[in-house]
Amino acid sequence: MRLARLRGGSSTLLSTSYRVDSIGQSESASPGAQNWKLVVAYDGTDYRGWQVQPGEATIQGELQAAIGRVTGERPLPQGSGRTDAGVHALAQVASFALRAPIPPESLERALNRTLPAAIRVMEAKTVAVDFHARHSTSAKTYEYRVFIEREPTGERKICSPLLARYVYAYPWRLHFDHLEEAARRFIGTHAFASFAATDPDQAARDAEAADDAGEFALRRTTIRTIFGSGWEDRRTEDGLLFVYRVRGNGFLHHMVRNLVGTMLDVGRGYREAGEIAGMMAARARAAAGPTAPARGLFLHSVEYGEQGEGSTSLR
Repeated sequence: MRLARLRGGSSTLLSTSYRVDSIGQSESASPGAQNWKLVVAYDGTDYRGWQVQPGEATIQGELQAAIGRVTGERPLPQGSGRTDAGVHALAQVASFALRAPIPPESLERALNRTLPAAIRVMEAKTVAVDFHARHSTSAKTYEYRVFIEREPTGERKICSPLLARYVYAYPWRLHFDHLEEAARRFIGTHAFASFAATDPDQAARDAEAADDAGEFALRRTTIRTIFGSGWEDRRTEDGLLFVYRVRGNGFLHHMVRNLVGTMLDVGRGYREAGEIAGMMAARARAAAGPTAPARGLFLHSVEYGEQGEGSTSLR
């Protein structure tokens, strides 16, 4: 019988009634294992993104280490997507298999006791064996937050240092109606090559990550369907935020940040919304606008269609 204890302390995280055996890092459930789903929120500022990387602090790596400390097993949690360095999540989803018969509320509580404060498990539950956080996804929603330093009235605002990690403090005046017009141009099924990062290694990483023909086909093409795309003006005690929300069946590397950077150019009058169709037709990264900073981007929610898991969101 083994007890997993809180690192640096003596608090027992699991009852002695739980028998723990190691099953390594396999994604698939071994005989007697249960399939788990976590909903995870995190501040990505100090992490090199979701995916585990040697010698780097990552969200996936922290979760794996925490599961190991709690249960003695070290499955590698599979996320619904790989958020980049500095990107945050309100409701990332992860799945993995465990043999330890732990009540969901006990696993949630124990993980949160040992995880860094910037990462929190908001929900833990067992799910059907065929559920996979990435492969089962039917839609995702991202949110991007822009702090308006120059308000429509012309008044200047200073972004609080307590907010600065989570917004793009934008110094130029923006026309909200131009942003909305630009956002509408992205709704529908389009080739988004002009809004994907120029990264020669990305194709190899995508091919390695795609475990079935359907996902591989989606990753190979730049065609995506955007179900909803729009802005809202959100008045807070710190100042005015322009918040972009986009929902689609999938997103390319840096796609949301490139959409935002392009729309901000439209909002400040540097480009016209009518140019967006030409940008998409060009299928060249240079045709579109700049990449907005990672700090303003949040993975907002994930949907799972017919798998019975519904929409995963904290709001």
